[in-house]
Amino acid sequence: MIFIRKNRERRDLRPKDEFDSKLLDLTRVTRVTGGGKRLRFRVLMVVGDKKGRIGLGIDKGKDVSQAVEKATRRAKKDLITVVIKENTIPHEVWAKFGPAKILLKPQIKGRGLVAGGVVRTICELAGIKDISSKILSRSKNKINNARATIAALKKLKI
Repeated sequence: MIFIRKNRERRDLRPKDEFDSKLLDLTRVTRVTGGGKRLRFRVLMVVGDKKGRIGLGIDKGKDVSQAVEKATRRAKKDLITVVIKENTIPHEVWAKFGPAKILLKPQIKGRGLVAGGVVRTICELAGIKDISSKILSRSKNKINNARATIAALKKLKI
């Protein structure tokens, strides 16, 4: 809904989105057919409200904007709630997804986010301020590392 006032000032009355989103990975994917090559884009998006809800979405589209839109919609559909206790996680947890292994440890207050890559972004958007993490495998695949991090956050109990 966009209303235009008499003095030509535009005002957007759509509700503000409560989630922050970040693009983790953008890949060009080619499929070879008889008539040539078909080009598409694959996007890995993470969505979070910095209050304990986080979602991960992977999707493809003919152009980048369409792929981002589809991946964001899928991430909002698959939200999980993370247990956060005093800006950190309640206990140590590890998870495996495919070849990727992730270890998450709670930290003392004020230590900060000691994590790298995909794990850092996911923890930021989940609202975890003090955490230490380690990728135990040699996997550099962002999708598998992101899914392993989400699996580890799902395992958390109070």
